Amino acid sequence: DRANTTMSPFEMCPACAGEYHDPHSRRFHAQPIACPQCGPILQFIGTGFIASATGEQALEAAQVALRAGQIVAVKGLGGFHLACDATNSAAVATLRERKGRVDKPFAVMVRSLAQARQIAWVDDAEADLLASPQRPIVLLRKRADSSLSNLIAPGNPCIGLMLPYTPLHHLLLEDTPLVMTSGNHSGEPIAFENDEAQQRLGSLADAFLLHNRSIQTPCDDSVFRLSKGQPVPIRRSRGYTPLAVKLPFVTPSSNQQQPRPTVTSPGTVVLATGAELKNAFCLTHQGYALLSQHIGDMENLETLTAFERAQAHLCDFYHIRPQAIVCDLHPNYLTTRWAETYAQKQGIPLLRVQHHHAHLASVMAEHELDGNQPVIGLCFDGTGYGTDGTIWGGEVLIADYASFKRVAYLKPVPLLGGDSAIKHPYRMALAYLWSYHFPWDEDLPPVIACPPNERGVLARQLASGFQRIPTSSAGRLFDAVASLIGLRHTVTYEAQAAIELEGIASEGASNAYTFHIQTVHPATKWLPVS
Repeated sequence: DRANTTMSPFEMCPACAGEYHDPHSRRFHAQPIACPQCGPILQFIGTGFIASATGEQALEAAQVALRAGQIVAVKGLGGFHLACDATNSAAVATLRERKGRVDKPFAVMVRSLAQARQIAWVDDAEADLLASPQRPIVLLRKRADSSLSNLIAPGNPCIGLMLPYTPLHHLLLEDTPLVMTSGNHSGEPIAFENDEAQQRLGSLADAFLLHNRSIQTPCDDSVFRLSKGQPVPIRRSRGYTPLAVKLPFVTPSSNQQQPRPTVTSPGTVVLATGAELKNAFCLTHQGYALLSQHIGDMENLETLTAFERAQAHLCDFYHIRPQAIVCDLHPNYLTTRWAETYAQKQGIPLLRVQHHHAHLASVMAEHELDGNQPVIGLCFDGTGYGTDGTIWGGEVLIADYASFKRVAYLKPVPLLGGDSAIKHPYRMALAYLWSYHFPWDEDLPPVIACPPNERGVLARQLASGFQRIPTSSAGRLFDAVASLIGLRHTVTYEAQAAIELEGIASEGASNAYTFHIQTVHPATKWLPVS
């Protein structure tokens, strides 16, 4: 199979070929077999004291650059990382400034479990996950005496750590932990080709550590945390995709002769395009869900191109073609508009699914429910387009796979200025105060945080109803609380206020606020999705 891998351009030397074809050798039919004479070659391209180097000297040059506080773009398994010394605050600050990443945490690579335990609290289950063959980033509680720069994860009690997962990582890492963040500008897909990386990352990196083995499929690192000793995926990507997930119901082969398929026909190959943020798409085939790697936020042409490339690759990989397509109910999502165009061109059915019903259905599938009995689902989220045209996110749904009924929800409050309110939690705090008839006293943290002229504009919006979009979002409630207690009034990345609020929450809290359930009118009908 070597001819079908990215090692095919590297013709084996006689010594490697002898081992490869020898059944008694431990390298018998080892597709990546290579040596310094016939295998991939490292190349360092830098500025200043070391302009270029190859082979072992390239590795040493990269280590020198990292020790000097430079940012080095390193070619990994699924794309490029931007690396720097994680203990050097000046280097980390430079990386944040160049990448435009103000507060969002950076992942850190350490050379061993022993070093991980010097940085974070690591129990046995977390150690097993760190050292697993998938080598995900694992979210761990930071140690107060860590040597890491405070700029790695500001305002966050957790740190994302991972162990080396390629030979190059093992060779590159010394005693100092390294920041290893995706090689891209914020909002763009990861760079994975040498020429492309030098062009796109030239303004971010001081140097490049390259090799001449191509990357077939770009893929970001996976991110996990543990809950009650069990691994929970935050981002399922490298190491886990495109491994299929067994669905809790059996469908016959889609190759069987049958009438023109509909979305609900057994065995239909369905492409679900996913949502706008943290996008990943899914194909269903013969009772399995084939999930893509993490694509990113669908906000620009570059990410859409990455989405299309990954979708075509996964279809080719499994030799299937979508016979129906599913998208989010939101009319303005890029994935929705792409699905509409794709369905029209291919002449296949298009289905629109409400965002939180999709969340609930995925949890049902995760717990292997067959859908014969409805479930009660608490769908707490940041944003999801509702069937009534408002923004949902704090819903109680009674649902099966085919339909749902919204029976309760958080009391809607105004989303002042639309998406702008998401970046300014003080707006949500002011909206909650207004909704519950509390005056905007001058000594309240969100009132202090809101500029006086903006405060006047918001008050007029509330009085007139202009751009006063109602939302039941639990995420926006967390934003409001974070601002009300003076913790976070503006955010620079998604869910920052909620993450920091979670970070200061007491693990020993035993009390809860009382609440009242507002039910939908009994005459409300179930909302079918088929």
